[in-house]
Amino acid sequence: MYKFQLKNFLNAAYELILVFLQFFIISLHFFKWDFIPQIQIIRVSSLSYLSGFFIIIISFIILLISIKDLGRNLSPFPTPIKNSNLVTTGIYSFTRHPMYYSLIFVSFGIFITKLSTYYLFLTLSLGLIIKFKIALEEKYLNNKFKKYLLYKNEVKY
Repeated sequence: MYKFQLKNFLNAAYELILVFLQFFIISLHFFKWDFIPQIQIIRVSSLSYLSGFFIIIISFIILLISIKDLGRNLSPFPTPIKNSNLVTTGIYSFTRHPMYYSLIFVSFGIFITKLSTYYLFLTLSLGLIIKFKIALEEKYLNNKFKKYLLYKNEVKY
């Protein structure tokens, strides 16, 4: 019994850490820290700035669409909420995790507008955290929904 409780506690702690890190890294995009070096990789041009801005806008639109399509199933945690449904329509018929991917692309767009090592680090860190979060979420979805494996085979990304 004790082992089972410890395992549940560790799983819940892992989920909480992933969610916290995701939101923390996202928040770091919007604060300028003077003590962190903002070393530019290459000089920002009008083309790179406009490209990054375009990526941010498109990604933000996809983020809003995915939130709308997910509806009442929306949760920041990888564990599906009680009485949730498997959403396979709308944008979820093209990609399994549009919300996560759009967050990464927003981060990438910000990096393209700044072209600094700081934003590159944030984008790579966010991508890594989301990779772990997706792996955990897919495990939960596969356990909860019998049709998830079929959906996963039909919708590759």
